[in-house]
Amino acid sequence: FNASRATVISRGFFCIMKDEKSICRNEWMKRMEKKRLIMETPLGHLAIEGENKAITAVYFTNEELLQTNEKLLQRAQKQLQEYFAGERRAFDLPLLLTGTPFQLAAWEALQQIPYGEMWTYGQQAKRMGFPNASRAVGGANHKNPIAIIIPCHRVVSKNGLGGYAMGKEKKRFLLELEAGIIRF
Repeated sequence: FNASRATVISRGFFCIMKDEKSICRNEWMKRMEKKRLIMETPLGHLAIEGENKAITAVYFTNEELLQTNEKLLQRAQKQLQEYFAGERRAFDLPLLLTGTPFQLAAWEALQQIPYGEMWTYGQQAKRMGFPNASRAVGGANHKNPIAIIIPCHRVVSKNGLGGYAMGKEKKRFLLELEAGIIRF
């Protein structure tokens, strides 16, 4: 078992890769079917994706609006609308993450940052038990598949705003929204 070549599908479930092909397909994996919804936000269109009754991705897109009758995605849309309206500070949604053990640890740490607060990459690394890994934390945060709900926008550099996979303007907006500077 080579952990560096394993993909964590959910806690305790690994899919080992051999020659870039999975060698551990099971019925659970076969039944997974991606569902999508694209909603309007003050920052543009936001895609929400889900599989097997869990949210797997949230990201900004230029695609057209897309509705669905999938209850989980509608619930996520409602919670995100409440967030942008300043009426929600925490999300209550099942999440399914795929990443390395370090990425999963980084994304778990992100979920501990309270609404309206900011940590530096160094603070996040220390809380994860890797005090010298601030760059690695930044790399893991950059690959966060579930924007806003897993709040990587709340992590800043010690010298300023820092990066954000969705763009610094969006990061600044989200931080100002949570600080109460912006209201809709």
